[in-house]
Amino acid sequence: MDLKLAGKTVLVLASSRGLGKASAAAFAKEDANIMITGRSEESLKEAEKELLSLSCRGRVGYYVCDITKEAEIKALVEHTMKIFGAVDVLVNNAGGPPAGTFEDFDDDDWQRAFDLNLMSFVRAIRAVLPSMKQSGGGRIVNITSSSMKQTLDNLILSNTFRAGLMGLAKSLSQELAPHGILINSLGPGKIATDRVTEIDGRKAEQESKKAEDVRRESEAAIPLGRYGYPEEFAGQVVFYGSFANTYVTGQTLLVDGGLIKAL
Repeated sequence: MDLKLAGKTVLVLASSRGLGKASAAAFAKEDANIMITGRSEESLKEAEKELLSLSCRGRVGYYVCDITKEAEIKALVEHTMKIFGAVDVLVNNAGGPPAGTFEDFDDDDWQRAFDLNLMSFVRAIRAVLPSMKQSGGGRIVNITSSSMKQTLDNLILSNTFRAGLMGLAKSLSQELAPHGILINSLGPGKIATDRVTEIDGRKAEQESKKAEDVRRESEAAIPLGRYGYPEEFAGQVVFYGSFANTYVTGQTLLVDGGLIKAL
């Protein structure tokens, strides 16, 4: 299938590792131009080399950015426009907030999670809209969490702000459709990333278990019987962020091996 991404410019937030990097790689294979971001220049340089090896015609750039800062997001989009001339696809992504229960967090913790997991998406969308409108359309994919559909124990910060992102995407799908801009949300379940390893480790510590036992128990609860691979998740991101997707907007898709039972 031709995803109609060759020559398009894709901006992927938090993409030096994990699901962001896997998503950027999937777009690179489609010969899109990629701008990756993160706070570590060393990690970004390594990721840039990897992505360049995957693309025949697309270009790859990077920009060091703290996505909790509005000014840095604006500068990131301006840099992308300067290098590539447009932003056709935005993939919003951010590291997960700390695990914990309600009484573990104070106002500063809530504010940091708000800036990281909600406002970074809001600010990035705001910054790219002029380019997408001028081009006559665009695609936005929000990488969130399966907690959009079913809350997860010990992840109250994530549960709160991921639900807000679902409302944001649904509202924007109505507002942006006349401009040819489609927006969807993808929620990963148990995908084998550093984030999931961290969560499993914390659970193992709390329950006095080995991390491998926690993973084994988690996999047993997944109908497909295993954690997903980042590349499997990225395959969905690249389709919903592509111009082969012409009629799906405002939707929430879980990539979780059947784990979440909510309708």
